[in-house]
Amino acid sequence: MLRHLFKLIWNKKGTHSLLIIEILASFLVLFGVLSLIVFNVRNFLQPIGFEYEQVWNVDLASNQDTVEVNRKLTTVMQRIRSYKEVETATRMSSNTPFSANQIGNSVTYNKVTAGGDFYYTDQDFNKVLDLPLLKGRWYRDGDRVAKFIPIVINKKMEDKLFLDETSLNKVIKIDDKSSYKVVGVVDNFKAKGEFMSDNPALFEMIAKDDGWNSNVLIKTKRGTDANFEAKLVKDIAMMLPGWGIEVSYLKESRLNRHNLTLVPVIIFLIISGFLLTNVALGLFGVLNLNISRRKNEIGLRRAMGATEGKVTIQFLGEIWVIATFSLIIGLLFAVQFPLMNVFDLDSEIYITSIFASIAVIYIIVTLCAWLPSKQASRIHPALALHEE
Repeated sequence: MLRHLFKLIWNKKGTHSLLIIEILASFLVLFGVLSLIVFNVRNFLQPIGFEYEQVWNVDLASNQDTVEVNRKLTTVMQRIRSYKEVETATRMSSNTPFSANQIGNSVTYNKVTAGGDFYYTDQDFNKVLDLPLLKGRWYRDGDRVAKFIPIVINKKMEDKLFLDETSLNKVIKIDDKSSYKVVGVVDNFKAKGEFMSDNPALFEMIAKDDGWNSNVLIKTKRGTDANFEAKLVKDIAMMLPGWGIEVSYLKESRLNRHNLTLVPVIIFLIISGFLLTNVALGLFGVLNLNISRRKNEIGLRRAMGATEGKVTIQFLGEIWVIATFSLIIGLLFAVQFPLMNVFDLDSEIYITSIFASIAVIYIIVTLCAWLPSKQASRIHPALALHEE
């Protein structure tokens, strides 16, 4: 039966070639879209690791002011912490949660090197974001006099850098001049939102004379409104004349990050839907044309005792063979992604997407071929042979 189907399709290879190309293109686009969806869904199911609902980001830009910047920032921090509307506040680098900024570097321990996101913060960062610790403690002011720079890492960084060892109190290096000592470990920290993967992260304590990292995260009390925002901006503007001041809410920044992630997914879904629709219409057209041209063959088979079911299976089998031929070609391209670790993604994402794409293609071609196949099986042999 299978050999017969291959022979039928080979005899009409010119007619089926366009259909094979359409199914192949649909599979590849579907594979790309599903990889993107599986990647984002897996990330979304992992907890973000911190709280952001009541947190504001105050972005301070010193502009042309280069005089005693750190002292001025310290004074502003004291003023912000004194407001009754503020629970706690922290300074950090420009790569605040849900921002587009990113600071990356790598560290080494026992000849093992791991890259990750670097965040420069102070002793109150975990309190502002309610960032729980898995091990150890968060760094504090007293650690500034220590021999090594105190850092906190996340679990992902610990797994990559220390393998099966415990990381607490271990000294790691970024270069020959800078050595860090791990004082604590947090679990997840997905700074770019739910759709971000849990990358290795390292939190370094801001130096005492630092005047570069001028973002301030403020955890406000519930019920704090825009009146406090206006008062805050006015007070800071009086303390820092000539500086740029911009206040944003992490809750709104998170929604912007979500939109940036979802827009490309929607675009690819539209392209994929367009291609699959074309394939479906092509299948209908080809099968209907086949039926009208092969009435004598169908009538002869029915006259020789072929049941409706066998005729239906024959037409379904033909389209399954065409789809299988297209998918084999497509798999030659798709399997390169997990084998070559393209985009540094987990191979499970690609494998899941490959199987899901195959399943979707077979479901579509079966649904599209079912109605024409049933119509072919119902042709009466006497009528078909009489017309011929």
